[in-house]
Amino acid sequence: MKITLNPQVDKYLIDGCMRCKFGGTAQCKVNNWREELEILRQIVLETGLKEEIKWGVPVYTHNGKNVLSVAALKDFATIGFFKGVLLSDPKNLLKGKSREVRRIKIKTEKEIPVLQIKRWVREAVKLKNIKNQY
Repeated sequence: MKITLNPQVDKYLIDGCMRCKFGGTAQCKVNNWREELEILRQIVLETGLKEEIKWGVPVYTHNGKNVLSVAALKDFATIGFFKGVLLSDPKNLLKGKSREVRRIKIKTEKEIPVLQIKRWVREAVKLKNIKNQY
């Protein structure tokens, strides 16, 4: 499988989302989580999802449907699944307050559950291929 890097995501990892006054500066929150974001990016790209930028952050799609996003917040990096509420999560790692989206907070490289993320991606892609989830 050929992995294609999106130059817009490369730019995000350097400059940030550019939605706040800190974009492109040393104070940008992406700078605090760049290593974790790059690891999350690589894990997701290995699953074959397409890499895009939406809402200023990396979003990964399958057949044109949003599957997940990767982003930096003030206190952590995050990977969020758009239909995360439907994913199996026996260890209760995914959190969220929205009706559908669930995410996992990452504060160190050691906290990244690589195999679990790949399982969630496979499961999320299957869910995206089923019509009328709700």
